[in-house]
Amino acid sequence: MEFRYKYYGATTVDDSARDQSFRFAPDTLRPPTYFEGTLRSDTVASLRFREALSALHEVVVSDARYRGRDPEAYKTWLAANESALLAAYMAGVGKLKAQAQQLADELKALRAKKSELLQPFYKAQRKYFDWLYMANRDAWFVLDPVITVHPQRLLFEAFSQDESSYCAVSVGHEVFERTGEMACGTTNIDYSASLHEEFQKIRDYKATRFTVDPAGFTVATGNDPAFHEEKIELPDSWVRGFLQVSSAMTLPATVVELHPMDLHGICATLRQHRERAGPRSLRFDLIPGQPARLVFEPWNIVLDARRSRIEGEPLTQPLSVRVWGRRRLLTLERLIALATRVRVHLLGSGMPSFWVVEMGEISVTLGLSGWTANDWSGAGRFHLLQPRHEVSDPVKQAVATALQAQWLATPQELAARTGLPPADVRAALGLWVQAGRAVFDLPAQRFAWRELAREPLPLAQLRFASPEEERALPLAQAKGTRIGNLERADGRILITGTVREAKAEYAPRLALDADEQLREGECGCNFYQQNKLRLGPCAHMLALRMVAQPRLDAERLQAPAQEAA
Repeated sequence: MEFRYKYYGATTVDDSARDQSFRFAPDTLRPPTYFEGTLRSDTVASLRFREALSALHEVVVSDARYRGRDPEAYKTWLAANESALLAAYMAGVGKLKAQAQQLADELKALRAKKSELLQPFYKAQRKYFDWLYMANRDAWFVLDPVITVHPQRLLFEAFSQDESSYCAVSVGHEVFERTGEMACGTTNIDYSASLHEEFQKIRDYKATRFTVDPAGFTVATGNDPAFHEEKIELPDSWVRGFLQVSSAMTLPATVVELHPMDLHGICATLRQHRERAGPRSLRFDLIPGQPARLVFEPWNIVLDARRSRIEGEPLTQPLSVRVWGRRRLLTLERLIALATRVRVHLLGSGMPSFWVVEMGEISVTLGLSGWTANDWSGAGRFHLLQPRHEVSDPVKQAVATALQAQWLATPQELAARTGLPPADVRAALGLWVQAGRAVFDLPAQRFAWRELAREPLPLAQLRFASPEEERALPLAQAKGTRIGNLERADGRILITGTVREAKAEYAPRLALDADEQLREGECGCNFYQQNKLRLGPCAHMLALRMVAQPRLDAERLQAPAQEAA
């Protein structure tokens, strides 16, 4: 999938002894989006702004994928030359043994002088890699960060190269003393490695001006030599992963509020210990009425978060949730001294987690996939857990128009504004999130209008994010999928039935919450037995839900009439 940008000029930084000015070049192919303001002169605002954008940078350049050697070329060469090599060896085996002994003696002598002989080489190698790091850092950036200008805040978003981490920085307008011209919208900004170094120079004794430059939108012709275009070819998985993050943020979660020093304890423990064997998880042991207990495996180091609490509905039974890929949390280390509140949104063991660090008017949200090697696209199918009932195009358009007018709103506020049923509003919002046009703001607990791309994403190309989803559609359309029981109990919807695939028959069971989001599920198929719900529901659960959805829609429509009677 190709992304095309057109910038007028480049992002520039003017730095002097008394002031500093950041001028970002926005994508002129998008609707005009610009902003102008000066950071408050107090120390806290400057530090928070600097550290938040530094955390965003750490996610942009992060890539924790394992890179082993590719043996395919060697295997091809060996297959073509194996017989000749074997014949040559057998012909001169005696001579080769003598040569091997001679070489072994020489190597033994060289090893004795290893430190003396190889030290210049190691220095030259280190110097070369230092140069390579500085010369090619711009190649690390897969996609320029997305910036959204809202009436109350600025939102920066970025996705890591390994597709396992997401970061969003929300900056309230209160951080700026003076605000000049502003046009709300979403754009990409020209971003480079040198810009990160300039962010580190932000100080409270300097007047720091922040501008998303509107100049490119006022140029009458695109032939101006200051214009330059960029084309980046991204895999579908990268785009799909970004959409999955937004879908996962809307799912019900267990929210644990930690003290900033608890986050310090997590980072300090990870710094002090290096695991050599599994399990490498951070386990949250949650007991009703008690503070959270954090256990670092495999060492079984216990951190009692005595000042923690569980937000929302209280737990009715003990809960244990494991978080893998925990070393990615070191991204938040620089924020600890400035943090006022830390909240952890836990979706379940092996499921994604969201860490929200609030620093007054600035908040940083770090979204982590189930584990480092488990990227958001390849294994995250969280849009499948969303409400699945159909909504008409006029309903979707009405919800989009209302959200665009408010920029930031809850489903209840949009339902009141449009006069639509809340269930339809939530379903429409879920569709807009999956289309990359909206995002759920975890710190504010509201949906925000944000267009990930300039043009509508090819949803037909991104339609099936997994083989299970693609298999489910023909299973639902066939006559082998039948509902056994559909009932409501304790605020949940329980669905059982049978799904026939080939010569086998499965009996999946689903449990939806009041918003028709999938909370629990079981099936006898191999996919579920191996993965549970960590990789999303299996094809049989999806097929059963598709068949049951018309009945759920009909019951929803009948409910208001029955209440009125």
